Amino acid sequence: MAPFLAYEDKGPVSPRQPLVPLVLVHGHPFDRTMWAPQLGTFSAARRVIAPDLRGYGASPTAPALTDFARFARDIEALLDELGVESFVLAGLSMGGQIAMDCYRQFPGRVRGLVLADTFPAAETPDGVRTRDAMADRLLREGMRGYADEVLERMVAPHAPADVKAHVHRMMTATSPEGAAAALRARARRPDYTALLTQVRVPALVVVGSDDTYTPVSDARALHAALPDADLHIIEGAAHMPNLERPAEFDQALGEFLARVDARQPSPAPPRP
Repeated sequence: MAPFLAYEDKGPVSPRQPLVPLVLVHGHPFDRTMWAPQLGTFSAARRVIAPDLRGYGASPTAPALTDFARFARDIEALLDELGVESFVLAGLSMGGQIAMDCYRQFPGRVRGLVLADTFPAAETPDGVRTRDAMADRLLREGMRGYADEVLERMVAPHAPADVKAHVHRMMTATSPEGAAAALRARARRPDYTALLTQVRVPALVVVGSDDTYTPVSDARALHAALPDADLHIIEGAAHMPNLERPAEFDQALGEFLARVDARQPSPAPPRP
């Protein structure tokens, strides 16, 4: 059971639905509303599920996270509860790393993997100290100062005002306790680099051309490690291209989903 996860579950739910469900995993420090454009675009034809991770959005903070593996198990429990056996899994930034952990734990359920503005390596010793210090700061000061500082790295300075407002609102609404727990878990995540070379499903790597957190060079390395992957660079976007350039992001994602759908067996005809 996964009663602690708030989530969106939109689109057709028929077991004979020929299109593979899409599961969307948000980044830090955001919530499921970061996927609003994609929920609107893709739920017209397929089932789309977007949870609030533990400690984010409307999902309770307690019990605190101890590692990324628990995030992945939370998602698996939710999908079990919803009766979703197989799916395309998409994650952005921290959500991409959680998607990698999902593939590590239950690869047989993943039909396609979308990794946006993310990277697979474990944290460096300096990175561990930086994330732990930021966790301490968020608990001490709250989210607003951090949100003000990073807004124009999360999205490009020229991003639309409503997108900036949405991103800032998500960050300031996040529980400092949830964000701090996730930062400590993220600092101690495993290295997924070797795992990528073993991925046996189609993958899509997406990155904003102006992303300074996970630059295009990281996306190219990610793409090179995956055996069967496409790379799409979205011009004029920073760390959140799905919100900054939703039409371009959705086009790339839609083409990838069509590719995955084409690999699926046709649903059995109804019995007479």
